[in-house]
Amino acid sequence: MLCIPASKARRRYIYRLAPTMATYLVFLFIARWTFHHLHPTGLVVYLLAILPALPLVGSLAVVGLYIAEESDEFERSIIVQSVLWGLGGALSVSTIWGSLEDFARAPHLPTFYILLFFWIFMAVSQPFIRLRYR
Repeated sequence: MLCIPASKARRRYIYRLAPTMATYLVFLFIARWTFHHLHPTGLVVYLLAILPALPLVGSLAVVGLYIAEESDEFERSIIVQSVLWGLGGALSVSTIWGSLEDFARAPHLPTFYILLFFWIFMAVSQPFIRLRYR
């Protein structure tokens, strides 16, 4: 049995997010392969380094479009609350880890992990937010 999202806005969200994440994986592979095998220099280094980040930025726009298009106020509220939990969690982890790096000599955490933390906190928070309304 297929699990098809109920609202048109949620279906569009899934149909937008899936290719965005697939594009991220392709761009990441291209960038890593090129750096490993071709050892680019100059402006190409910067362009390749930015390439995988573009779909990730796009994924944030996809969330914004979903919020704008969702007509169900309850569903919109759930997604907005989970975005806030995602932002709060990602900012908290990055702030705490930054302090650990500065004062406790913790290993450096690359900043691109912050967006990963955002998505994790956003995903984990949704069931708890929904549970609150049962």
